[in-house]
Amino acid sequence: MSKLQTREVESDEAGIRLDRWFKRHFPDVTHGQLQKMLRTGQVRVEGKRAETGTRLEAGQGIRVPPQAAAPQKTEKTQKSARDANDIKKLILFEDDDVLVLNKPAGLAVQGGTGIRDSIDAMLAALSSPKHGKPKLVHRLDRDTSGILLVAKTPFAATRLTESFRRRDTQKIYWGVTLGVPKPEKGRIETALIRRGEKMEIVGPKTEGAKNAVTLYQIMEKARAQAAFVAMWPVTGRTHQLRVHMASLGAPLIGDRMYGEALPETMPADELGKGLHLHARRIIIPHPRRGIIDATAPLGPDMRKTWKWFGFDANADADFSEA
Repeated sequence: MSKLQTREVESDEAGIRLDRWFKRHFPDVTHGQLQKMLRTGQVRVEGKRAETGTRLEAGQGIRVPPQAAAPQKTEKTQKSARDANDIKKLILFEDDDVLVLNKPAGLAVQGGTGIRDSIDAMLAALSSPKHGKPKLVHRLDRDTSGILLVAKTPFAATRLTESFRRRDTQKIYWGVTLGVPKPEKGRIETALIRRGEKMEIVGPKTEGAKNAVTLYQIMEKARAQAAFVAMWPVTGRTHQLRVHMASLGAPLIGDRMYGEALPETMPADELGKGLHLHARRIIIPHPRRGIIDATAPLGPDMRKTWKWFGFDANADADFSEA
């Protein structure tokens, strides 16, 4: 049975609104329920009445009535348990600050129209009383598999976001292209702009365009048919790697937006399905100490294609010269 309790505001929660604090610690409490508890004085800050927008200070005591903390045995609770179990299966590395996941292809990172499940929604199942729901610090396209970094604390989220902003991060992607990029390694720098659902290469002075830089190298070739390519997106633009590979005349296999159909020499039923783009490795400063260096194994569809072409699934890209 839940009891009346007083929770102390942690130092890294200073400045957040009361309603956001409740969302972090008691996600089952709706906005309407919180407003009612505030109106009736059941929820108080330092013994005083408060509003949803009240900004909190470190060390303040928040009075939480029993009904706010009471667990609710509902379908939502059961789904939360399933989500927690599914997320834990994806974990490559975890400590007090960080989660590194190996996201499967086809699972969206965030929700949206027509999206039933997403990593972001599933992370709610890992919410902690102290830090709330883990936070995404970067994104992957729905059809891209591989490394996804998640912050477990507000402190870690701030530090990791700063690292991405400063480009203190190396992200290595693997892909299989239809055809062989020429030259076999190099640097692609273009301006990209969105046109509807697609990104297009435009002139560098085009209004609204953003600069996109990719380093790449061919790891292995299957004659002139295909290539196993390692890519380092120095910038992080939407569809950047897909557009850049297509611009070299070698789109990624399975890319329905920027690619083309497989030739008869590549039987579709013997290759893996979907977009052949995998976030293989990430190297980034840890929020508190040292370096995070994580590698994600290929998923089943990618492994099938690697096996068909005879590519080395344990290869190691070297961008040290770059």
